[in-house]
Amino acid sequence: MKGTVEAGRFLREGIAEIPVWGTAPPLEELEAALVQAGFGDGEPALMDTNENPLGPSPMALESMARELGRVNRYPDGGCTFLARAVAARLGVREDMLVFGNGGDNCIRLIAAAFLDQGDEVVVADPSFPVYQMSARIMGARPAAVPLSEHVHDLTAMRGRIGDRTKIVFVCNPNNPTGTIVRRGELERFLRDLPSHVLVVLDEAYFEFVSDPDYPNGIDSVAAGCPVIVLRTFSKLYGLAGLRIGYLVAAPGLIEALRRVREPYAVSRVAQAGALAALEDHEFVRRVLAANEEARTYLRRELEGLGCEVVPSHTNFLFVNLQADAAAIAAGLRERGILIRPGASWGLPSWARVTLGTMANNRRLVGELRGALGRRAGT
Repeated sequence: MKGTVEAGRFLREGIAEIPVWGTAPPLEELEAALVQAGFGDGEPALMDTNENPLGPSPMALESMARELGRVNRYPDGGCTFLARAVAARLGVREDMLVFGNGGDNCIRLIAAAFLDQGDEVVVADPSFPVYQMSARIMGARPAAVPLSEHVHDLTAMRGRIGDRTKIVFVCNPNNPTGTIVRRGELERFLRDLPSHVLVVLDEAYFEFVSDPDYPNGIDSVAAGCPVIVLRTFSKLYGLAGLRIGYLVAAPGLIEALRRVREPYAVSRVAQAGALAALEDHEFVRRVLAANEEARTYLRRELEGLGCEVVPSHTNFLFVNLQADAAAIAAGLRERGILIRPGASWGLPSWARVTLGTMANNRRLVGELRGALGRRAGT
């Protein structure tokens, strides 16, 4: 070879500012290291990525197993049967749905369909980083508006909207804080919205919310608001590894999104699993009951350790450890427990903790009791 090719001179503007994802070691390497260190069977407590600790629906597993023998065939690009089931569940038309390869892919579809070079998107800070990433890929500029008491400040976000603003992302419940925007706030925000602005309501954690004042984004779509709603099968239904999410919007918006979607975005196995998971009502009840038990327990115990815990409507907690969260997370990882430190959100003492099985929740509390006690000099 004549030499190393430098990518910089070929890059589109803004790409170099996007962080590289997917650089963590594979889970199998961590498991092997834990076994070598003497931690039993090496199974880690994965409390960093908001996955369902109970696994996937048994009905989904059976359906996926039956579909494996047909993976030599391309999937149904329109997700026809799944679209019918979801449309019936939500009370919308099938032409108001488009499916993607997980929620991240759905956000990319929105950016690809609607953002031009020089456009602006308004986002909360901290919130899901893929909003800003997808905007930058399309040459758009993110405008980040700080949260107010861990909640989207819709008044400030409305004030940040300008002539070049194309999209406002509202993560509800918000990741990483677990907080919600309430119905009245959202309705006022949508009423006051300029006509050139589209709102994306990311409701990836919708099913975990029990607060009666939590707005259902589908109602805003039905009311004719310029809104796209995002939902996913990754969280409640335990299908994160299959990568399947979907968008709900007016038919004209959905048609635009279908123009930029990959022809076969959702695999056969993913479609089969999602369709079966929708009907596994017993599994859903079990997940929600376990989530409530874990959320109550962990919040109480962490507050008892002197941590500040943001009241959550999701399957995770946002926690101020009152110490260097990255150092604590590194120590926990060595003992087989993974949490997400908040340095990437500019909050070095904070961490996002996924609710785990009760065994893993107790294991985390025990380890934190020792770690925080040592740091406090007790």
